[in-house]
Amino acid sequence: MSWLRRIFQLTLLMMALALGMLALYQHRFPAPPAPPRPLPPLTGTIDRILIEKSARRLTVFRDGEALRSYGIALGFAPEGDKIRQGDGKTPEGRFRINRRNAASAFHLSLGLDYPQQNDLIRAAAGGYSPGGDIFIHGQPNALFGKATLRHDWTEGCIALADTEIEELWRIAPIGTTVEIRP
Repeated sequence: MSWLRRIFQLTLLMMALALGMLALYQHRFPAPPAPPRPLPPLTGTIDRILIEKSARRLTVFRDGEALRSYGIALGFAPEGDKIRQGDGKTPEGRFRINRRNAASAFHLSLGLDYPQQNDLIRAAAGGYSPGGDIFIHGQPNALFGKATLRHDWTEGCIALADTEIEELWRIAPIGTTVEIRP
């Protein structure tokens, strides 16, 4: 009978050790936090977009209230204002959305009214092209929506993730003001 008592005591000791190890493990390695809930889609229209190049951020506004911000990629040489075609810079200043292209080489695109008159005058005086075709757009269609390039890779445009440009496409009408800051 004493050997049965010993087996019972040994079993209790093993269970106590296992519970202690489990408690220690859970204390050292807590469960990861739950992922953030997706934001509800924006509805209606916006009247202003603010792009902060140094923060790589695009924020949309309605009646002065910031509604949402998105991470962005810029031209491959983003420091400074766009001067000429091929410089890889994203222009700075105040613009308007003046066209929409659902069939571009990138997932949806909203065109900006760049170059403006002062850009054309400066370029004519310097004997070079100021560039053009500056858009807010999604990722290259060749990626089939499977990847988001976050490094600065465009020719001077502002790039978003495909899901983000889809939301912006729905809420940004032609005429929306776009301010691009350094």
